[in-house]
Amino acid sequence: MEQRFTEQSLIGDIVAEIPKAADLLKAHRIDFCCGGQRPLKEAIEELGLDGEALLRELNTLYAEAQNKPAGNWGEAPLADLVDHIINTHHRYLNEELPQLSPYVTKVLRVHGMHHPHLSHVHKLFHELKTELEQHLIKEETGAFPLILQFADNPSPENREAVERAVRELVNEHDAAGDLMKEIREITNDFTPPEDACGTYRLVYSRLAALEDDLFTHIHLENNILFPRVLAAVKN
Repeated sequence: MEQRFTEQSLIGDIVAEIPKAADLLKAHRIDFCCGGQRPLKEAIEELGLDGEALLRELNTLYAEAQNKPAGNWGEAPLADLVDHIINTHHRYLNEELPQLSPYVTKVLRVHGMHHPHLSHVHKLFHELKTELEQHLIKEETGAFPLILQFADNPSPENREAVERAVRELVNEHDAAGDLMKEIREITNDFTPPEDACGTYRLVYSRLAALEDDLFTHIHLENNILFPRVLAAVKN
C-alpha cells in the first residue's frame, strides 16, 4: 500500500486531500482546523497516540479514496469554494446559532442549580455566538469580496489588504476554535449526565453538531482557501 502520509505530513493537508480523514482525526482528538498547519508528529506526541497505527489508517483511507473520486476544493475555482462556504457553513450558523440559544438558556435555568458547569457553557456559547455572527458578516461583506477581487486582479494594491484580511480571519478562527474546545471539555465531550432530560440531551447533541460543522468550515478556509490566496499573493 502506498504510504501517502507520514508523521511529517501537515494535518490540514491530510484532510484537504482526504476529507474523510477528518472523522478519524476527530476521534483521536486531533485538531485539523486551527491546528492544521503543524506536522502530524506533533499531535501524535502531544496526545500519546500510536503513530504507526494512525498512519496505517490514514493511508488506508487514501488508498480507498483513489477508487472514489470526489470534489476537490483545492482545485475548484475560488468563487465556487467561497459560494460553498457561504451557502453551506454560513447558512448553517446563521440558522443554528439563534435557534440553539434559547435551549442553552433553558437548560441553565432548569438544571443550573444542580449542574453548575452549565453556567459556564451558557457564557461560552453566547460568546461564541456573538463572535461568529460578527465574523460571518466580516467575511461576507469584506474579506471574501476582497479575495475574489484579488483573484480576478492580483494587483500590488490588493496584496497587502488580502494578507491583512487573511491574518485577521485566522486569528478569529483560533479564538472560535478555542471556545468550542473549551465547551467540549466542560461538557465531557458532549456527554450528558444520566439524569439529563430530553432538552439537556438535545443541547449537547446540537453542540456536538455545531463543532463538526465549525471545524469543517474553518478547515476549508484555513487549509484550502487562504493558502491558495496567499500563494497567489506571493506570485
